Amino acid sequence: MSAAVAPGTVAGDISRAATRPRLGRKALLWAGAGMLSLAAAAYAAEYWVSGQYIETTDDAYVGGDVSELAPQVSGLVAQMAVTDNETVHTGQLLVQLDDRPYRAALAQANGNVAGAQAGLANLAATDILQRAVIAEAQADIVSADAATGLALANQARYARLAASAAGTVQDAQTARATYQQDAAAAQKARAALAAETARLGVIETQKAQAQATLAAAEAARDAAQLNEDYTQIRAPFDGVVGDRAAHAGEYEAAGTALLSLVPTHGLWVDANFKEDQLARMQPGQFVQISADVAPWVKITGHVGSLAPASGAVFSILPAENATGNFTKIVQRVPVRILLDGNAANLGLLRPGLSVTASVNTQ
Repeated sequence: MSAAVAPGTVAGDISRAATRPRLGRKALLWAGAGMLSLAAAAYAAEYWVSGQYIETTDDAYVGGDVSELAPQVSGLVAQMAVTDNETVHTGQLLVQLDDRPYRAALAQANGNVAGAQAGLANLAATDILQRAVIAEAQADIVSADAATGLALANQARYARLAASAAGTVQDAQTARATYQQDAAAAQKARAALAAETARLGVIETQKAQAQATLAAAEAARDAAQLNEDYTQIRAPFDGVVGDRAAHAGEYEAAGTALLSLVPTHGLWVDANFKEDQLARMQPGQFVQISADVAPWVKITGHVGSLAPASGAVFSILPAENATGNFTKIVQRVPVRILLDGNAANLGLLRPGLSVTASVNTQ
């Protein structure tokens, strides 16, 4: 039979000290279990209220209308007006090609236009002159008709005088010859009028030909002006210069990419969601975005549109499933997410960066 431990003794103190830790650990375990239960309940409640409607993917990347700028004409690079990573504004000069050959071609085209305009003006003056000639021919007809009338009257009068022996036969013959000459002159005047009038038609066709020549010369001049303008490559929008490949003194062919321009506004996110995440997804839904570059920054947006087909359909080599070796792969559909506020501006986000997108489909 064990002896009782007297209170206040050394053995009693040791016994009480050994009992207290066991009671404290049990309380901590119960408290921990309670906190885990509360956390699980809170998570279940949050999932039931909204979590079950959240569709998330980390297969998402920032996009932007990055443009590769290339010259429309060939030539030597006379000047690189910008450097790498420089911010530029709409209309700012980026690259200047040697424009001397194109200025010479433009001067020649302007000379051709001036020559065509002078030819057309000459034909217009010729038209005015021809109308004066026609008026003169009409006056000649009037004069010839008057002379013919007088000669006809003289012929009749001298014929009567010769018949009554009051005049000579010679005078009657002279009067008849004069009438015939005047009648022929009147006919000639009418023929001249017809010829001069027909000349107007020739002038009109020449004017049409000259106008066509002028139009062709003006078109060539406009093309030469465009070619000269194309020697200057200017920024089509506000952006930042990147991937600069051109240098002063190099010869660049038309269509060769000289640099890229990243827009400073209008960024978006392309998120590739699995096909089993799309049932309730539609434009306008709220999106929470976390960027790998700064996960602590809150970025929001909304669904802009869903692609009409999966990414595999638009790939260079689409999958051919009608074969003997078939493996089912979960397809992904690109979803365009429009960013809210300043997030769409170039800064924290840049085209190509990875993000995580969570769409609330509730």
